[in-house]
Formats: sequence, structure tokens, C-alpha cells
Amino acid sequence: MLLLTAWTGIVPDGLTGMEVSGIRWTGRTATLLSYTKGRTADESLVLSARASRLLERWQAHASLLRGHAQDELAEHFWLVTLQGRPGRATFADYVLRKWVKDHGLRADDSGLLWIDRRRLRTTFIAQPGQRQWSLRATIDPNHSPQVEGDHYLSAATPAQKAVVEEIARDAQGDLLRRASTPLVVDEATSAAGLPEEVRRLGLAEGVLVELLSGQRDVFTGACSDQLAGLHGPKGKPCPARPWVCLLCPLALFAPRHLPNLLRLKSYFARQFREMPREQFAAFFAPYARRLSADILPRFERAAVAAAQREVGDEDAELPLRAEEMTS
Repeated sequence: MLLLTAWTGIVPDGLTGMEVSGIRWTGRTATLLSYTKGRTADESLVLSARASRLLERWQAHASLLRGHAQDELAEHFWLVTLQGRPGRATFADYVLRKWVKDHGLRADDSGLLWIDRRRLRTTFIAQPGQRQWSLRATIDPNHSPQVEGDHYLSAATPAQKAVVEEIARDAQGDLLRRASTPLVVDEATSAAGLPEEVRRLGLAEGVLVELLSGQRDVFTGACSDQLAGLHGPKGKPCPARPWVCLLCPLALFAPRHLPNLLRLKSYFARQFREMPREQFAAFFAPYARRLSADILPRFERAAVAAAQREVGDEDAELPLRAEEMTS
């Protein structure tokens, strides 16, 4: 359950109350999981390949016991009881605390370590598009930006103020990145438009030459400063996923990048067909919108058509992690 929380970001009460009927296999590597979120209603999530395999292994592990369980208990995915009440187990009281005690897990104060699965979910939500820790991960993930603003802007302690300032910086940076015009160049427009773009981005002449010649190419485009720390630790190569470049002000897009841009467009289409609408909107919609509305229309149609012939519409064309694959 701890692994499933860390790999999916599902709320603790949703995982605790999982039922066998809520699991639907949608392919060889994907699973659609339906669960109930206590403070809202029924929700669903397309699981990654590793999370799907984890569920599959647990089902096989529990199959013998499930065959002997009472009817009212057998439907529950986790066969756990507490104080003789079938199906009403409290994960923290019955399993997690005992597991921590059995393994001797200790906190800094030498007491038993308290593992908060809500915090695991918060960390999961803070990670898409970047692999660095953020103070934003200390805020309840069930809060909307409006609720965070209403309830946390009156922070009293230095730690609370630091969290609020970090949230404000993240939000402002995100707004600026989404509002900035992508730097797209081709043979027809580069000569006239590049000087203004150079001044706008503050690029040195040597950097511009490297960008145009392909010396600074990454998968999706060309990066003017991979060590800027915009999506990861400053001074280290940027760890962002390929689609994050679409909203990055440091990226430059040229005709040679068209095949990979179209591969990303096909990937977004595959994800849209497999993911619930709300999940796609949260993870991929801003990048898909920028690609379709702001970047691709600025290239010649003939160039886009020629690049399209190189696209095979399959995951093998993209540098994806196992959990990002489509079925």
C-alpha cells in the first residue's frame, strides 16, 4: 500500500477502501482503478505499468486466502480486519504501525516513525515535470490554489511564511512561462525576427549560434541553458521530461525538431484516449495546447507534412519511463 501510494498519488482512504470490482485491466501494461475519495465522490485513475504489476502480484498472493474469506470480506482488495469488524480495517492502526514496529523504524526523536501516506501523496503530486524537492510538498494536496491562498497567506511562523513564498514564486514562474511566446525559428523568419528574440531572452551571440546549429539540442528542441536550474537543481543538467520543454522559456524550436514534436503530439493523443479527462487536463493539457496552438502552426505546412512521414506513432520513439508508457 505504501508503494501504491508513492507510485499513484491516490488518497489514503481511496486505497484503503479498494474493492476487487474497482480494478479493470485495459491492456497488457495498463489498469483502470476506480476508488472512492472520502471528501468528494467516486474517482478513477489509469495506473502506470509498475503499479499495475504490483496489483497483479498482490491479487495472485491473496487469491488462496480470498477463496476462504467470508462473502462480505472477499470483495475488499486488502483482506484486513480490525476488532472483529470485517471490511472496516484502519490501515494505520492495524497494519502500518505494526509494520513500523516489527521493522524497528525510528524517527529522529528515537520514537516509532510515523509514516503519513498523505505526505507520500503530496510528494507524488509535487514531482511531475521535475525531480527536485519543493516546499510546496508540505501543503495538503487536497487544497486548491484558492484555498491555499485563503488559508495560508496569514502564515505566522517563519516556516509557514517560507512555504507561502515558495508557493507564490512557483505560481508566478508558471504563469510567466505559460504566457511567454515560444521561440520558433525557420529559414523564412529567423533573419528578421531573431535580433529581437536575442534581446528579449538576453542571449549572447555565441549561444545563439550554438542553438541554431544544433549543438544545444535536447529531445524536443534546443535549450539555451541546461544548467539554469529552472526545473531542477541549479548547476546540474535539467531533469525535466521531454514535454516540459514546450512551456520552457529557455527552449528554441527549429524545423529539425519537427519529427520529435509530432511524436509528442501523437503521444498526447494516445494518453488522451487512455486517461480520464480530468487526469489528462492536470498532467498534459497545457503542453498539448502549447504544441498544437502556438508551436506547430508557426512552421510551414510542407515541413510539417514531411516530418509527419517520419512518425510511427509508437512509444518506442520517445524517451519514456516504464510508468509513462501507453498500452
